[in-house]
Amino acid sequence: MPDLDAIFKAYDIRGITPDQLDDEVARAIGGAFARFAADQVGGAKKVLIARDMRQSGVELAAAFADGVQAQGLDVVDLGLASTDLLYFAAGKLDAPGAMFTASHNPAEYNGLKLCLPGARPIGEDTGLGAIKAMVVEGVPAFDGTPGGRQSLDLLHEFGAHVRSFVDVGALRPLKVVADTANGMGGLVVPAVFEGLPFDLEILFGELDGSFPNHPADPIQPENLVALQARVLEVGADVGLAFDGDADRVFLVDDQGALVSGSLTTAIVAASVLEKHPGSTILHNCICSKSVPEVIRERGGTPVRTRVGHSFIKAVMAETGAAFGGEHSAHYYFRDNWRADSGSIAALMVLEQLSKQGISLSELRIPFDRYTASGELNFEVADPASVIERVAAAYADASQDRLDGLTVDLGDWWFNLRASNTEPLLRLNLEASDQASCDARVGELRTHIAAA
Repeated sequence: MPDLDAIFKAYDIRGITPDQLDDEVARAIGGAFARFAADQVGGAKKVLIARDMRQSGVELAAAFADGVQAQGLDVVDLGLASTDLLYFAAGKLDAPGAMFTASHNPAEYNGLKLCLPGARPIGEDTGLGAIKAMVVEGVPAFDGTPGGRQSLDLLHEFGAHVRSFVDVGALRPLKVVADTANGMGGLVVPAVFEGLPFDLEILFGELDGSFPNHPADPIQPENLVALQARVLEVGADVGLAFDGDADRVFLVDDQGALVSGSLTTAIVAASVLEKHPGSTILHNCICSKSVPEVIRERGGTPVRTRVGHSFIKAVMAETGAAFGGEHSAHYYFRDNWRADSGSIAALMVLEQLSKQGISLSELRIPFDRYTASGELNFEVADPASVIERVAAAYADASQDRLDGLTVDLGDWWFNLRASNTEPLLRLNLEASDQASCDARVGELRTHIAAA
């Protein structure tokens, strides 16, 4: 069996197929997940399974389903779906779910995002470790009747659910271009926009897990060039860039300028606080300082969290937060079973544009207060050692270790953390202006290279 340590991450499972993740591993994980879910309070009787457009997902999902059925649980096959559709199904049907996707990773990858009934997250400390151990030790044999299998299409119900987060009657005609990067947005986004007064154009809407046009990783600016050009060409009000499993969305404004995940978090937080005054709002530790500032100014309570969906969903459950956002463009909603959805966030921004009657380039102004580096990735031999050496270089500054290393020097700050999904060290830095940001990034590059 392949090295499980290489594919079991902090909050999901991800690896290269078939070298790291093959049918045998998927079948074993299916059995372990079924056993784990059945042993929880209430005891699951069925498992929901969905997959993205990667070709490897067909056989992997089938093998996983075999493992589930061998443990006596039924399989509900949702077919092709976005990750937020899978979470919707897990909430609506109150059943555990498994989504086969590698999100923004290249075509040779695949993976699994798992959840319990009600879309409750499963992370390293809340089930993934136990599932991994069961795969290693061997899933206990089940001597009862194998589970059955059925198919279920929830696409249009999901679309209606997403639309329920906005006042449809307040929406006005807007031109929207959505780059779905040959990912699941090509299926899901048209269903979400059905019946709305928007002129929707889809770029690269064909489902193709080989990503023939550009990688499905919208956090990288080079992957947004086609969308920016099209927005300007057709005079669109908004551009939407979805990742491979369509649970994340980045925005492009009417001037073709990128809207960061932090900026979108601030805009959506303000909207949520209009609907739910005084709410607690979560933001992860690499979000812009503008996010907690906006939350406080609008009467909310900001709470800072670690990066990653399982961590944020757990804190959301503990605090009752109405909304949470990540710089990576994951947006979580209490009324969506605390799960993330790029489609819900996109519609909430479009609702604000409709209600205020202004452009996105105008709407963003009061929220856009600092200059950020964007997420910069470094390949280093020993990420932990690099982090410690950088920490020592800024020993006199305010530091915390909530997630990696965060250093706050007043007029600028940075976070340096090891990726949970890839062998990389990630740097996020923010300063008062572009010149300061560029200078500080250069400073950090020197420290990281020296280490």
